[in-house]
Amino acid sequence: MTTDATRPVVAGLGEVLWDLLPEGRTLGGAPANLVYHARALGAEAVLVSAVGDDPAGREILDRLRAVGIDCRHVAVDREHPTGTVTVALGPKGVPQFTIHERVAWDFVPWDPALAELASRCDAVCYGSLAQRSPVTRRTIREFLKAVRAGCLRVFDINLRQAYYDRESIHALLLLSDVLKINDEEIPVVARLIGLMGGEAEWVDALFDRYPLRCVALTRGSRGSLLAARGERSVHPGIPAVNIADTVGAGDAFTASLVLGMLRKRPLDAINEAANRLAAFVCTQPGAMPDVPESLRNLL
Repeated sequence: MTTDATRPVVAGLGEVLWDLLPEGRTLGGAPANLVYHARALGAEAVLVSAVGDDPAGREILDRLRAVGIDCRHVAVDREHPTGTVTVALGPKGVPQFTIHERVAWDFVPWDPALAELASRCDAVCYGSLAQRSPVTRRTIREFLKAVRAGCLRVFDINLRQAYYDRESIHALLLLSDVLKINDEEIPVVARLIGLMGGEAEWVDALFDRYPLRCVALTRGSRGSLLAARGERSVHPGIPAVNIADTVGAGDAFTASLVLGMLRKRPLDAINEAANRLAAFVCTQPGAMPDVPESLRNLL
């Protein structure tokens, strides 16, 4: 239920954590990264997650509130610590993750206030990582059942380590309007759910099997494909100079995709804006840099 034309309500469900980078820790977690960028692009941004009752969790809440993210639905867990991920940077700044287990975001509780939030969302975004825990998985599924008709349900898959399987991916694809996936993930998903051929055939098969409105396939520095039913947009990518790291670039892309779809922009315009924002994020350390005004106004 958008309150005005420029402030859609966008919720991110799942992990919020500290990325422990070689140069220090930065705030992260795909849903948190996404709502940060969604807010920068003009959305009312809401995070649904959990932090520990510890200094690391309190700092996360302080940091998110300071940049205008609604944290009323971030639970404080007194039994589990705030999540952390050890990030080692490989060639060209590509991150390698060690995601620590049994942390607060594995135990995001369902409560009636989430049903009210779901009823007013214009878009909700979620990934496969948070499916590793039965508690958070159940909360995400309940939230998706409670969204209003017309809410854009965005599955930003984010395969990490071994925290995915066929059942969870298939189940979420059946509940989703949009799939965001990268060129390393799509052959893995194709094997899991039995898609044949190459990228073009995989995308066509996803539309045949699932109620998707859009498939976004990102290819790193080689750009992206946005596919809707009967329409395709291919972008060659934005040459990035002075890459700091690629942490959060995909989440920034997804935020642009979501805002562009909610504002009913053409696929080519969405693709251009999403690639420009993702390329900028690659030039900055961490997943939540200050976004220049020029990139906020592309959609």
